[in-house]
Amino acid sequence: MPEWPHAPSHRLLEQGAYMVTCGTYLKQHHLDSPEKLTFFRDLFFTCAQEFGWQLQAWAILSNHYHWVGVSPENPDSLRKFVSKLHTLSAKQLNQWDTMPGRKVWFQYYDSHITFQTSFYARLKYVHQNAVRHGVVNAAVNYPWCSAAWFERNSRPAFRRMVEQFKTDRVEVLDEFVPLISTGESGVKPPHSK
Repeated sequence: MPEWPHAPSHRLLEQGAYMVTCGTYLKQHHLDSPEKLTFFRDLFFTCAQEFGWQLQAWAILSNHYHWVGVSPENPDSLRKFVSKLHTLSAKQLNQWDTMPGRKVWFQYYDSHITFQTSFYARLKYVHQNAVRHGVVNAAVNYPWCSAAWFERNSRPAFRRMVEQFKTDRVEVLDEFVPLISTGESGVKPPHSK
């Protein structure tokens, strides 16, 4: 099958672990407040449960998100999952910002993770994404990522193993210019005082 040159391929053929990345259109910071981040996180959890995806790691920033999850029997459900998440979140964000019809999301990328070591590296990459982008100093203090959940729920030996993996070879489209950092508490809109 020839590749479509202007959009990512979605080859959702096998059940297993996947990493998904998506950014906002033109990298705009539409999730620019704790309330918007929380709304999106909660909607994300609801959609993941509805479509049977078992989340292993997630990171939601003001203009993009990443997650790692294990697919249900039919991994093609990812299309419906992402479509519903983007449709419902765009409608609500546009309503709050009084911007009806504004394009919020832009293409998502998925990759089937077939090597165990790659899975571990991606878990760490996603858990640490807010730190990587300078939003917080410690990922466990960022409420819109899975680092604190992972610390509370994983076995200490497993957590130590994942934390030792290097992420420099993880290839992910992850361009990000942070909003003003508020240290350990989250993000602040650019025009806040």
